Amino acid sequence: MRRPIEFKLRRRTLLAASAASAVAVGFARRGVAQEATAAARPAGPETSTVTLTINGRERELTLDNRVTLLDALREHLHLTGTKKGCDHGQCGACTCTVNGERVNSCLSLAVMHDGDEVQTIEGIGSPDAMDPMQEAFVEYDGFQCGYCTPGQINSAKSVLEEINAGIPSHVTDDLTAEIAVTDAEIRERMSGNICRCGAYSNILAAITQVAEERS
Repeated sequence: MRRPIEFKLRRRTLLAASAASAVAVGFARRGVAQEATAAARPAGPETSTVTLTINGRERELTLDNRVTLLDALREHLHLTGTKKGCDHGQCGACTCTVNGERVNSCLSLAVMHDGDEVQTIEGIGSPDAMDPMQEAFVEYDGFQCGYCTPGQINSAKSVLEEINAGIPSHVTDDLTAEIAVTDAEIRERMSGNICRCGAYSNILAAITQVAEERS
């Protein structure tokens, strides 16, 4: 009958084994991290050169492909009239127009707009030569803190152009008749622009006045 093997764990042996295991785990983790980094690298170029016509002026920018139109305007062109509010497309503070249609610039990548025409609040008017919509906002006090006002004005101008073009909204009753500029139509179409100061009735009055002057 064989005698049982006597095994005695020495402290030095335990420390050496632990160190070897730690080194092995470290190399394994490093390999996994390197593989993950390699997989995360973009397949194409990380930057692009785009040409945008901003307020009638052609501008060429080389941007990271992840830069939004909003950040291109504010951080690269220093057109800070277009505001960053929620940065999730929910408040409308960043509203500007691209090829005549309003967009939430925080949700749109700048590289998507190569060759497009962009208009910001800086291109609508100036203190010495205000657009009728800007004048109406001043007359009816359509702003308080003013942070949302550039987006409100861009949207307000687009609202009247959409109605004039016969584009219906969710509250348009008769899709075959000419769309009237009603309070309900304006409120529905402006619902994407949030005013945290609550100047909605004044904004409505300003838009209504401009619509009446045009008719």
